[in-house]
Amino acid sequence: MSIEIRQLSKVYNPESDFPVHAVKALDLSIKQGEFVAVMGPSGSGKTTLLNMIGGIDSPTSGAVCIDDNDICLLDDKALIAFRRDHVGFIFQDYSLLPVLTALENVEFVMQLQGHSEQVCRQRATELLNQVGLTDQLHKVPAKLSGGQQQRVAVARALAPRPRFVMADEPTANLDAKSTSELLDIMQQLNEKEGTTFIFSTHDQRVIKRAKRVIVFDDGQLVEDKQQ
Repeated sequence: MSIEIRQLSKVYNPESDFPVHAVKALDLSIKQGEFVAVMGPSGSGKTTLLNMIGGIDSPTSGAVCIDDNDICLLDDKALIAFRRDHVGFIFQDYSLLPVLTALENVEFVMQLQGHSEQVCRQRATELLNQVGLTDQLHKVPAKLSGGQQQRVAVARALAPRPRFVMADEPTANLDAKSTSELLDIMQQLNEKEGTTFIFSTHDQRVIKRAKRVIVFDDGQLVEDKQQ
């Protein structure tokens, strides 16, 4: 699943006296299976870019083409289905459902896809085992550490077998050990299943692991390098 971004722009408050040009006429290609870090200072447009690629936010102009289909032209129902079936999201604040256990949080998206209870339970259990939470399946988020919650978030993002994962500052709240372990897991999944990972990050630990680094500043791409 290739991503082709064409003249993508996002302006917040365009009618005001102080419009914010978060992303400016961006052209970018990302191939299936890449492990990409988008870095830059706060306010540079990294999160806005990820949100537009993932269909959470809509651009002011331009196109985000996934396998030659512009997701910016999808209606709300089709966009929801696209996100559900093709995109995994990992947020800085975890965004887990507080009343559900770790296992139930991971099962949830698969249930929305219509999978059977047995399939959901098996896949969720396997993923939580894979991220090192075998003994934490039945705990709610409040009973888990920050690192454990982020692992649940990773498992949840991967549960529906997305073609690509958008990770917004996924290591911001983690210590060095948890960060290293989490990146190991994501690298293994990237290499084993061909899942595309796109990170927005300030974290040099993430940047060193990335195979490609895109540098963003003031809504514009200023550097794009392979590592």
